[in-house]
Amino acid sequence: MSASTAMAQCPTIDAYIVALPEAVRDVASSVRETIKKAAPGALEAMKYGMPVFQKAGASFIYFAVWKKHVGLYPIYRGTDDFEEAIGPYRVKKDTVQFPLDKPLPNELIARIVHSQLARLRSDNANNDA
Repeated sequence: MSASTAMAQCPTIDAYIVALPEAVRDVASSVRETIKKAAPGALEAMKYGMPVFQKAGASFIYFAVWKKHVGLYPIYRGTDDFEEAIGPYRVKKDTVQFPLDKPLPNELIARIVHSQLARLRSDNANNDA
């Protein structure tokens, strides 16, 4: 099954990963595990046909495996240091892509997750004020 077909038809992240081509299942599993370790207690769901992780009722990161890359969404702008780290992977203002033909930068993915969570906490604090 193609990645786009997997996205359209899967009710769970487990089903999404199983529906992916065998060659990229380990990549998807690695992204998932990296996000879970970086965000303990985050809830997993499927939205818009993609795996999503949520905290405090808010979605903070999505991922999808495509033919040539893994995408993380929406990745908001961060500090200059953060932008320098993700710069080679940023393809749009809110998207990063990791090529499937290169080792997955799990430490960078964890850093992205931490940044997303910090933004979520900041947004929640601003909404409570």
